[in-house]
Amino acid sequence: MRRARESRPEAAGAVGAPLGHDSARRHVTGEARYVDDLPEPRDLLHAFLRLSERAHARVTRLDVTGVAAAPGVAAVLTARDLPAENDIGPVLPGDKVFADGLVEYWGQSLFAVAAETLDQARAAASRAGIAYEDLPAVLTVEEALARRSFVLPTQVLRRGASAAARARAPHRLSGRLAIGGQEHFYLEGQVAMALPREGGTFLVHSSTQHPSEVQHLVAKVLGIPASAVTVEVRRMGGAFGGKETQAAPVACVAALLAWRTGRPVKLRLDRDDDMIFTGKRHDFLAEYEVGFDGEGRIRGLDLTLASRCGFSPDLSGAINDRAMLHADNCYHLQDVTITSHRCKTNTVSNTAFRGFGGPQGMMAIEQIVDEIARALALDPLEVRRRNFYGRGERDETPYGMKVEDHLLPELVAELERSSDYPARRRAIARFNAQSPWQKRGIALTPVKFGISFTATEMNQAGALVHVYTDGSVHLNHGGTEMGQGLFIKVAQVVADELGVGVDRVQITATTTDQVPNTSPTAASSGSDLNGQAARAAARTIKKRLAACAAAALGGKPEEVVFAGGQARLGRRALGFAELAALAHRERVSLSATGYYRTPKLHYDRRRQRGRPFYYFAWGAAVAEVQIDTLTGEYRVLRADLLHDCGSSINPAVDLGQVEGGFVQGMGWLTTEELWWDAAGRLGTHAPSTYKIPACGDVPEDFRVTLLHAPNREASVHRSKAVGEPPLMLGISVFHALKDAVAAVGDHRLSPRLDAPATPERVLLAVEELRARRAPAELEEAAE
Repeated sequence: MRRARESRPEAAGAVGAPLGHDSARRHVTGEARYVDDLPEPRDLLHAFLRLSERAHARVTRLDVTGVAAAPGVAAVLTARDLPAENDIGPVLPGDKVFADGLVEYWGQSLFAVAAETLDQARAAASRAGIAYEDLPAVLTVEEALARRSFVLPTQVLRRGASAAARARAPHRLSGRLAIGGQEHFYLEGQVAMALPREGGTFLVHSSTQHPSEVQHLVAKVLGIPASAVTVEVRRMGGAFGGKETQAAPVACVAALLAWRTGRPVKLRLDRDDDMIFTGKRHDFLAEYEVGFDGEGRIRGLDLTLASRCGFSPDLSGAINDRAMLHADNCYHLQDVTITSHRCKTNTVSNTAFRGFGGPQGMMAIEQIVDEIARALALDPLEVRRRNFYGRGERDETPYGMKVEDHLLPELVAELERSSDYPARRRAIARFNAQSPWQKRGIALTPVKFGISFTATEMNQAGALVHVYTDGSVHLNHGGTEMGQGLFIKVAQVVADELGVGVDRVQITATTTDQVPNTSPTAASSGSDLNGQAARAAARTIKKRLAACAAAALGGKPEEVVFAGGQARLGRRALGFAELAALAHRERVSLSATGYYRTPKLHYDRRRQRGRPFYYFAWGAAVAEVQIDTLTGEYRVLRADLLHDCGSSINPAVDLGQVEGGFVQGMGWLTTEELWWDAAGRLGTHAPSTYKIPACGDVPEDFRVTLLHAPNREASVHRSKAVGEPPLMLGISVFHALKDAVAAVGDHRLSPRLDAPATPERVLLAVEELRARRAPAELEEAAE
């Protein structure tokens, strides 16, 4: 596998250096402790959830007498046994700890049991007497649309007069695209361990991206103050959005059983139950009518996005909003109407997933642009380029935000050159002309992704920094580490500010009793928010130390320079540890909190206008594939990625995020297929039936480059977020597959291909295209 490294020269200081992940060695050796690895208290109980076996039904009988009497059982809890609240909806009500007389999806929790061993808890749960009265179930987006079944009101984003603009356009097209969901498939499943402490307080170890939300919801179900609950997270074994809200039910059940028994309780879901019980990426149905001119420029667009939200709101409002806000991707849409239906179905409530609705909106517009290009027999790259945002009249999004950093034209031109796109497209045409059964395709697709929470109040963060008298530094902040390298990046920021080595900064677990009321580590904003908060705390301490150093060395505080483990003032210097000890003797505080709130943000959701994002991250990818038209099987032969990370804080970490994001996005659009049967039961609930990309699916030739272009906004060290944006680079693989299928018809017809483009769907698209090609060829011959 060939891989070009990032283009920025190695930085001399802590910030900008390609340092390894702080826990990399521990990950490899197995020393890294996750919740399930923590030492178990001697009186620990193990919990198990009994899940419903109906998609929509009244529970006419729930008898847990036999469960309570089973060997080893310490407690059983149903909805009627809770001390306070049963509803733990993260934003709006609707998500219950236990079903209360009504089940609304196959896999909803009915009750929990705690026993001395997990096997005893599992065996006891099977003794329950359960009877159902089945009710009609709505399972698909199409059924929900037909019945007007919505979990939230429909939203419309409108600019100009789209219908009139379409009518005036020389060319028009309509179509639809089904976009599948995606299972998070974090390596560490959902798990929590709750420990009762003195005075009616609780410590909860949770694998969660949102410790403060878990804290507040545990307090809510127990009926105690939030201050009585501490939630701690050292690390997660992956999350991808699946542990933003979905961790809360597991933590709440563990805490409730700990409250009932007075003993520590661990609840760890096995993989099957985890996949059945927890939400996924929303699957979408996109329908469009578009008018365009002879060069492929979009003149008017009506786009409808309908998503399967599941039985409750969860985060579907914000996710669908972001899909609308990213339905332009990189393209200027002057006259456009985007309608968003949030469909209620009797399936698990879908939730946050890397990109948070943005990928689905971008898939829709990329499909539209690609269809326009095929209708005009033009290279899709040229049509994309002609619709790009530009300066002046073409620099405002449909929601009224100015696009100010116009990196894309230059970025795409550079990728087109470095990937040798034009020559490869010609070579692919020659290959396809000579190869009857194997066909190749290529696509270059761009990415524009908005960075910030669309819920403005979530764009804030806090941090806590201590300096000890030996010069070592303690760092704590509200961000959580899920393998993405957040902790090392924030440590680099603090080390750079204080002028010490990163090895002097002790990274500590995220805990709600040190930094309160935190936002989730999500929306790609972990480094932006927590890095700025930690830098603010470090600057406060540095200012105090500078005054102390100036008094000792003779000079002004503003002249003191912190670097290389020293505080320097001209030719005189104090070691950082020496200065810390001196400051302590002088009774100078060496502890500080830091706080940050993202500036410039405002959004009127009622009018769908404003600036919901601080800045945009940009990128582009070229993917080349080869398909077997007899079987539908395919390989990704080569991928060239160029991604904008601003002035990277850690190029090694960012490079890994770009690579991983691309492969995960590719998996979403190719091999990862969720399937429910007619009863609403998830069939793809294990690795045996759900196929994430493996090592062999990574492109044979994989070239990844980071663009060094400092952020025009005052982000931390002018860096840019890199968690979510690279996932959308995987869209290039889908369109390369579509291009390869189009070669079956000599590119005279556009393939009908939905996502995920599994080998079966590719084969069906090939056969369908061949069936359409035959009449077209007969008609041409007759003419």
